Amino acid sequence: MATAGNNLSAYNKENLPDARHMRFGLVVSEWNARITENLYEGAKTCLIENGVALENITRLNVSGAFELPYGAKKLAQQNSFDAIIVIGCVIQGDTRHFDFVCQGVTHGIAHLNIIQETPIIFCVLTDNTLQQSIDRSGGKHGNKGTEAAVTALKMGAIKNG
Repeated sequence: MATAGNNLSAYNKENLPDARHMRFGLVVSEWNARITENLYEGAKTCLIENGVALENITRLNVSGAFELPYGAKKLAQQNSFDAIIVIGCVIQGDTRHFDFVCQGVTHGIAHLNIIQETPIIFCVLTDNTLQQSIDRSGGKHGNKGTEAAVTALKMGAIKNG
């Protein structure tokens, strides 16, 4: 794993844009909630620590990872967000279902980034084991939700620039 032994969630606040007037949408998968809730908390905390008011963060829950593109599209159509973060977790099982879900979500979000004006940030863990997901959602490899929020702040500034 490329992140083995590294916590990649550290960032320099001085390198981030002023976010006091920015608005963010977070679309959260209810599947693997133990992981997605940690990712959500990491993202929300990072946004708030960087000046985003709590009332400028909108959460939309969807059933699973495959539904994330639809949720992101619904928020993007409102045209009131500086960026949207999709949060999910798909863990490898014994069938090819993992491959189809991961591929569908990835292609769906990539497509939305091309056709929508609002940047949509991909925070979907696609791990081989539950332990890998735990390690990447607030464990020894940091919190990918935090990293997604940093990206959302930067992309929101590009949208507004």
